[in-house]
Amino acid sequence: MTIQLYAKDGHECIMFHDLVQADADAVQSNQFIVCHGDHMAVIDPGGMMTYNAIFLRRMQCFPKSQVDYIMASHADPDVVASLNRWLVQTTCKLVIPAVWSRFVPHFCTHSIENRLVPVPDAGGILPLGEAHIIVLPAHFLHSEGNFQFYDPISKILFSGDLGASLVSNEQAGQPVTDFDAHIPNMLGFHRRYMSSRKACQYWAQMARGLDIKMIVPQHGSWFRGRTMSRRFIDWVEQQECGLDLMTQENYRLPDKKLL
Repeated sequence: MTIQLYAKDGHECIMFHDLVQADADAVQSNQFIVCHGDHMAVIDPGGMMTYNAIFLRRMQCFPKSQVDYIMASHADPDVVASLNRWLVQTTCKLVIPAVWSRFVPHFCTHSIENRLVPVPDAGGILPLGEAHIIVLPAHFLHSEGNFQFYDPISKILFSGDLGASLVSNEQAGQPVTDFDAHIPNMLGFHRRYMSSRKACQYWAQMARGLDIKMIVPQHGSWFRGRTMSRRFIDWVEQQECGLDLMTQENYRLPDKKLL
């Protein structure tokens, strides 16, 4: 099932939320398409479990549009393991943090040197036909090299793992309506996968400089409206996570027990 996040004047954003069964074997994940006229970007397309459904849906919804970019917030398998098939089936380029540009070829069967757009740490502006997408630094949230993607037309921030929640596919198909009740769905993930409060604070200060109407993470439910988006930014800014929570107890020799 696809969810239309935005559609106006030839610009459309859609979301896939139920292509991976959220069970003990695989984490639920969201994938996205941003289409402007005849130009398309697929954001965090996922792995082999998601490829066929996204590719077919793209052909149904946007038969005249070319895939300009596969955009990867970082290099995890749930983000970009299907890369080789996209490169073979389309003429797209891969947009990925420069620090991961020499690692992603391990997903591929042929050289992709001429298909890479390695993004420097500062981010930048990516043209999409007559529109553009802003590539925002979000390093150490959670990956060492990490970006988010902001669409100035829809005012949607595709936030990658920041804002992720561990919920069912059905819940992931719905926006957050009660922020306080949603916090337990996010808390454990952010404490473990985000690196530090310092990174969260830097990100929050940057995010407040954008006009955000929606924050859509790669896992779980999304935040719709400026008020809900601001609540999430304020919440993230205050979180202790990652290294903030580590002690020497986390770095000790293991017990002599077989795994």
